[in-house]
Amino acid sequence: MRLISPATKLSIVAPCYNEEKVLPEFVARVTAVCSSLGCDYEIILVNDGSRDHTHAVALRLAQSDPHLRVANFFRNFGHQAAVTAGLDLAEGNAVVLIDSDLQDPPEVITQMFERWCDGADVVYGQRRTRQGESFFKLATAKLFYRLLSWTTDRSIPKDTGDFRLMDRQVVNVLKLMRERHRFIRGMVSWVGGRQEAVMYDRQARFAGATNYPFAKMLTFAIDAITSFSVLPLRLLSYSALFVLAITAVMSIVVFIVRLVNPTYFIPGYSSIMLTILFFGGINLLAFGVIGEYIGRMYESVKGRPLYVVESIYPPVTSSPTPCPDPAKT
Repeated sequence: MRLISPATKLSIVAPCYNEEKVLPEFVARVTAVCSSLGCDYEIILVNDGSRDHTHAVALRLAQSDPHLRVANFFRNFGHQAAVTAGLDLAEGNAVVLIDSDLQDPPEVITQMFERWCDGADVVYGQRRTRQGESFFKLATAKLFYRLLSWTTDRSIPKDTGDFRLMDRQVVNVLKLMRERHRFIRGMVSWVGGRQEAVMYDRQARFAGATNYPFAKMLTFAIDAITSFSVLPLRLLSYSALFVLAITAVMSIVVFIVRLVNPTYFIPGYSSIMLTILFFGGINLLAFGVIGEYIGRMYESVKGRPLYVVESIYPPVTSSPTPCPDPAKT
């Protein structure tokens, strides 16, 4: 059990990208939920290089509400980078990650907060239903979670997004993890602790169109798998062993047949081309998978910041920074 007092602070981190039509309703609903919890709170809106008037709307809301903070990126760095910036800024004893499109109902935060008060370190939202999404989106999402469960060595809950509440201890560990290709829900699962689910029904978008097309979904899936699994590399090794085994068996068969009937095999163009294409495909696949891992290592060793903040409102004396590494202090 955690003792809650007026000094307890809850941070709400919400990445925003082209959400000018949604923000006023989102802030109103989140404010209503937080006001009912009996503790201090802050709402951090991270504008991820929006092309509409999201930043202006967020600033207008923040100027009339002291609980709001607005971080504005120089350009679009991606959803996971925006979440990371929010975590770096958050000061609360517990931090909630929620998208600002209102597909994840802010009212669920109340249940998450109660679970946290009961001692849970992480309370994640697990989708019972998903409204307003196409069959293709639902099918690919289901395939993604099943594939992720099969390929990774961590238990990542199915049908969950980044919508979750995390204790300060968990947030501090996440702030130490500065890997470039980020998969926040997998990183939270890796941290461990007491993690519980809250079931909810995901809503259709309040306004506007989705900002997560298929290309971004595919990139995100590749980042998730390569960040938490070396299984694709192992599969290449298994494939090579399988091909070698087939080659050995076929070599023995050919040798025996040639001994029995030397004229049985007639040289042919088709068989030669099929063999070349088969082994060529295996080689290209191997180079592609290895290239994905090498490319990610290349991006990481450059050591560039995960995001660049143009401005923060209300102004702060310094830019958001990750939690210091205890081993270096």
